[in-house]
Amino acid sequence: MSKTEVILIKNVVGLGAETDHVKVTHGYARNFLIPRGLAIPLNTTNKRRLEVLKQRRGERETHELNAMSELGRSLAKLTLQLKVKTGEDGKMFGGITAGLIADELKTQFEAVVDKKKIHIETPIRTIGDHEIDLRLHGDVRVQLKVHIESLNPPPPKPEESVRGSKDGRPDRAGRGARVERAPAVAPTADSAEKPRK
Repeated sequence: MSKTEVILIKNVVGLGAETDHVKVTHGYARNFLIPRGLAIPLNTTNKRRLEVLKQRRGERETHELNAMSELGRSLAKLTLQLKVKTGEDGKMFGGITAGLIADELKTQFEAVVDKKKIHIETPIRTIGDHEIDLRLHGDVRVQLKVHIESLNPPPPKPEESVRGSKDGRPDRAGRGARVERAPAVAPTADSAEKPRK
């Protein structure tokens, strides 16, 4: 297969970033990259254009770094509040995922963060305080504080569930109290019923 060299105008996943020189098959360049505006052929005219592309790429990357640094500083100061449903035993239904955190950041703080930049190894399944790693840029990493609490009231404590009397001891005569009875005795020959006189 014949190869040709092209200059990428935009980032192409798996191939390269903007302003990179890459060698690709002639058909791929002619039928896909060039018609879609992703690349230009490498020639003397386009080599001059390359300097403008490099300058534009540098400005864009600097702007992205500054924007992500500022966003990271502001998010590091905040605590994201989440309320979830739990069962009677206090366990959560489901888990907190990167997508849910991205949605809540947008809702609570109007901060747009791609869920791919929120790194959680496994979904969070416990109530309490957590720290989540945000990788906003290659050079910008921050920790986001997340507080998760239950929407349901906490289960009653064991000592509250026992009905007590005025002196603090359990009330045996109360509803549902167990009543102990004397064991039944089987009749013997001596205790057989005698005729009445």
